Amino acid sequence: MSGPPGRAALLLPPLLLLLGLPGLLPARPPTGGGQPRYEPTWGSLDARPLPTWFDEAKFGVFIHWGVFSVPSFGSEWFWWYWQKEKRAPYVKFMEANYPPGFSYEDFGPLFTAEFFDPNQWADILKASGAKYVVLTSKHHEGFTLWGSKYSWNWNAVDEGPKRDLVAELATSVRNRTDLHFGLYHSLFEWFNPLFLEDATNFFKTRKFPTSKSLPELYEIVTKYQPEIIWSDGDGNAPDTYWNSTGFLAWLYNDSPVWDTVVTNDRWGAGSICTHGGFYTCSDRYNPGHLLPHKWENCMTIDKRSWGYRRNAQLEDYLTIEDLVKQLVETVSCGGNLLMNIGPTHDGRIAVIFEERLRQMGTWLKVNGGAIYGTKPWRAQNDTLTPGVWYTFSPKEGHVNAIFLNWPVSGTLELGEPQAKLGETQAKLVGYKELLKWVALGEKGIVITLPQLTPQQLPCQWGWTLQLSDVN
Repeated sequence: MSGPPGRAALLLPPLLLLLGLPGLLPARPPTGGGQPRYEPTWGSLDARPLPTWFDEAKFGVFIHWGVFSVPSFGSEWFWWYWQKEKRAPYVKFMEANYPPGFSYEDFGPLFTAEFFDPNQWADILKASGAKYVVLTSKHHEGFTLWGSKYSWNWNAVDEGPKRDLVAELATSVRNRTDLHFGLYHSLFEWFNPLFLEDATNFFKTRKFPTSKSLPELYEIVTKYQPEIIWSDGDGNAPDTYWNSTGFLAWLYNDSPVWDTVVTNDRWGAGSICTHGGFYTCSDRYNPGHLLPHKWENCMTIDKRSWGYRRNAQLEDYLTIEDLVKQLVETVSCGGNLLMNIGPTHDGRIAVIFEERLRQMGTWLKVNGGAIYGTKPWRAQNDTLTPGVWYTFSPKEGHVNAIFLNWPVSGTLELGEPQAKLGETQAKLVGYKELLKWVALGEKGIVITLPQLTPQQLPCQWGWTLQLSDVN
């Protein structure tokens, strides 16, 4: 079962394998005149403008699901920590709960997904207010959630659920929501013999990318047409080993999603935060200041793991206050938030994850105007009052001041906006009447908030002031 995957791949013409396979695929030249053709160089690829939908979306949901969801202990890196690093908690867990000789591959049939209802998942995603979703089509364990021709007998159609989980979720998301559908894909696989052989050869040989990783990438793009390719796991190999620039040139020029697809920056050792579409820079990246390049903060509701953990404690989960703060800080500084959940081996989104997603949706129903489609303002956070973050709504021309703590005094002092007498208006989103304010000249503005009972507040966890006609 864990022998060299991708037997079908080894039958492909060697020349096409070496070239990275575009010859096998139906090319789709861009329609319309004047569309640029991108060369397979970082200089050319990095110059491609990011499709506008991504910056406007601001908020997405990450889903880490795979065979690691079966032990659901410690981390989605379970196999590596148990077999390679031999970390004591993982070794003891296996000794206490599984028979001698039980291998990681034996978890495959136990990945059953019997409760997986893609329509229910799509409805939860829609209720979250997210505008895109990214599913782990394949993590570092190499198990594909679709029936890949290049992952023989180590995929969700041949093993475990006996279902094409990628196809089912893609169909439900597209039929029931307006979310953009994206796929995560790990370039390397921890224990694949072809990758290990290439690594032993200091990546001078390229058996693994040509027979496994690249064919899979072309396969998921042509089959599922994802609008995000979220690459990960370079295995310390350079992008030349992965032929990343060759694949991306095909993706941007001739693939079925050439005009709408966005990619990240994890395409080989040294490419992160330097090359690709949007930058991720690291997991849970949240710099707290404006960046010159579009970026994304990918983070987890469970602070300790991306995959589901049966042994998680309540305090391991971020609260809705934590999550709203992450979203507001990230968007103010020009980023998108990609918030991760880990479903169970039997296909459930645990109720704590569902609650957090629905809470985000409740908050965004009121405050979405200060998030979606906004641009960073000249100041990201307030200099006078902590916990106040700014965005700018270009269509309406107003500044949004999102404050995370309701002041006991009933007044909010803002050091950044400078009011204009007779012109500036201040509005609490979700409250009908205009608010009274006093200008402090160059030192800002003091706004009087309405006296509301908790039931009268437009929302919980954070509130938005819309300021029009401020300097």
